[in-house]
Amino acid sequence: MDTATHITMGVAVGGLATIDPAVQQDPSLFQAVLIGAIVGSHAPDFDTLFKLKDNATYIRHHRGASHSPIAVLMWSLLVSGSIYLFYMDVSYLHLWLWILFAVFLHVFVDIFNAYGTQALKPFKDKWIAIGFINTFDPLIFTLYIAGIYAWTLGADPRYTFGIVFFVVFLYYIKRYMDKREMVNQIQDYLPDVEKVVTQPTIRHNIWRIAVVTKDHFYVARSENGHIRIQDKFDRKKLPDSAEMNAALQDKNVRSFINFSPVYRYEIERFDDYIEIRFIDLRYRAKDRYPFVAVVAMDRFYNIITSYTGWVYSEDKLQKKLEPLN
Repeated sequence: MDTATHITMGVAVGGLATIDPAVQQDPSLFQAVLIGAIVGSHAPDFDTLFKLKDNATYIRHHRGASHSPIAVLMWSLLVSGSIYLFYMDVSYLHLWLWILFAVFLHVFVDIFNAYGTQALKPFKDKWIAIGFINTFDPLIFTLYIAGIYAWTLGADPRYTFGIVFFVVFLYYIKRYMDKREMVNQIQDYLPDVEKVVTQPTIRHNIWRIAVVTKDHFYVARSENGHIRIQDKFDRKKLPDSAEMNAALQDKNVRSFINFSPVYRYEIERFDDYIEIRFIDLRYRAKDRYPFVAVVAMDRFYNIITSYTGWVYSEDKLQKKLEPLN
């Protein structure tokens, strides 16, 4: 989820914590839990600092180890321990348990969008991205804001946020059913479907879809329950060639492939260099696929330049590949 939703969810957890008699009866513990829930509900995303290094590092590590079961425990201990230094007269066990719940909830809800997390790391490096909740879902955010507003007006936070979380739970079930219906339609329409990757948009009735079949990649769009195929590409294995093997050693390409569950590639050979593009098929927007990895090498397969990330025009991409210009 996005930062705003995680923070409002943390406030909701802090309010819900008043169902715990220890929290309800101790104002200091309540303050500590509320602060901890807000910080803890955002803590796993502190790995955004990887962005300061480069895109390859950010893409490879964001929502990776920081969202693992070990990290959930470590974040909860770090946040609760830091807050306890200022509230040493409260029950540390109750403080830690509610912060642990807030951190866990952050990681749990992140697996339902298209970006996903490596929530099973280090046991498995696979990205878990179920893909039926948008990174920012207006309805979920509005429900949390409504609950917080009702709380400020004097509503009992136990019942208020109990209702909010229950409605959010029902909404997740509804979105799961929406996705399952789309997948069933695609499997009935296309032959030999191996994988369907869905990406809900900020608009509730519009979805992006990437489909992998035995021989092809399909890119589709669902709007109001109607699915339309937008692009079709031949599915080709990565060649076992010197130029491809050189490209696969590049850190930008490795980060891209580690992250993307469905992509195709293009190879162009120029007089002075070879360019290989890897194109993620999940993010089609305005007839372009903005999430790419590009590597350029000389005729001896030495890397000249490379890039991975989101670019929305060819001009901007070329600016990223400065040594070629």
